[in-house]
Amino acid sequence: MLTKRLIPCLDIKNGRTVKGVRFEGLRDAGDPVALAARYAEEGADELVFLDITATNEKRATLLPLVREVARQVNIPFTVGGGINTVADVELLLLNGADKVSINSAALARPEVIDELARRFGSQCVVVAADARYHEPPPPEGGVGEEPGAGWQIYTRAGTHNTGRAAVAWCREAAGRGAGEILLTSMSNDGTKGGFALALTGAVSRAVPVPVVASGGAGTRQDFTDVFLQADADAALAASIFHFGEIGIRELKEHLRQDGILVRL
Repeated sequence: MLTKRLIPCLDIKNGRTVKGVRFEGLRDAGDPVALAARYAEEGADELVFLDITATNEKRATLLPLVREVARQVNIPFTVGGGINTVADVELLLLNGADKVSINSAALARPEVIDELARRFGSQCVVVAADARYHEPPPPEGGVGEEPGAGWQIYTRAGTHNTGRAAVAWCREAAGRGAGEILLTSMSNDGTKGGFALALTGAVSRAVPVPVVASGGAGTRQDFTDVFLQADADAALAASIFHFGEIGIRELKEHLRQDGILVRL
């Protein structure tokens, strides 16, 4: 088994870290620079920074804040929000990002994944897939549902349903050169009821690249389940880390006891 990763996520709005439930009801969760420093000290494997209003506000990512956060961490740092072009990515890398996460731009013009992978390498390109569960159509001829059926991809901070099937889109993104899939279940996000195991497992088995599970973490067991039952390569969480409900070091000790290889 490869080493599994734990990744805190900083969702940024107006320069502050925020967190909601199913992408709504956002509340303040603290200063992103201070949180970044804390997570690096506590042993996080990576850090994700998502400027969640950049796309809808039609602006670039907050570069000064990215730069400040990057100065606080010595772990891989992924930045997303408002990224549309090769030039956008170049600026972020110059300001301290190690990887970039693209979502709406990739759905609007999938060729951008190919372009970024050619220019910067697949290891730099993360495709974020925000999925919400919809009742799947009845099976035809008595054939059961495909794994991950009923999940559709959303863009623009979860406000626009593309109608695209989640598993198929993740497979296409990986085929175009994405080095990683950041898979968020909007249906589970912020609920603390556990990750979307069926969806995560379906995507993990459909793509040849690492899958980061996001949305729904509430207990230490949730992380064990997403690694062992859904084959996730990494697990991302926000509120349980921001508000001190679960510590990263204690979570890693729990995972190690469950036979999951983590970096201590």
